[in-house]
Amino acid sequence: MSLTDLPYAADAESPLTIEELSVLRRQFEKEEKEDDVTTQTKFNYAWGLIKSRRKNEQQLGVRLLAEIFRESPERRRECLYYLALGHFKLGEYTHARDYNDQLLQREPNNLQAQSLKKLIEDKLNREGLVGAMIMSGVVGAIAIGGLYIASLFKDKRK
Repeated sequence: MSLTDLPYAADAESPLTIEELSVLRRQFEKEEKEDDVTTQTKFNYAWGLIKSRRKNEQQLGVRLLAEIFRESPERRRECLYYLALGHFKLGEYTHARDYNDQLLQREPNNLQAQSLKKLIEDKLNREGLVGAMIMSGVVGAIAIGGLYIASLFKDKRK
């Protein structure tokens, strides 16, 4: 598979139609019933699930990709990108970064992984900034509360 065969992160934002996902699900369930799910069928279904807007479907997609990653060494490189995308969509940016970094170690010139890295870092930076703002607000509220309580005690002593 060439680099151009990998979708950009934006592609993960456009879900399959209900009919398209149903076709993938039916194929997966048929093979599962026969106890003979091919890696390609599992992969196709996982990718369709990751593209979903439903969190539970995205989580199932990530689980299926993780199984492929563990069970099929020849598909690991491909799974790294999709696992990163899946975790990114779930808001699990640290996991997304870990998978994406593994891919970039193997393929430093992978344009899709470079693009995803920027998106992940932007989200992590924003979350860090929001977290810092929340913490400063908490610290500020505690300080103000402490000053208020101190003033109450001071007034009672007078």
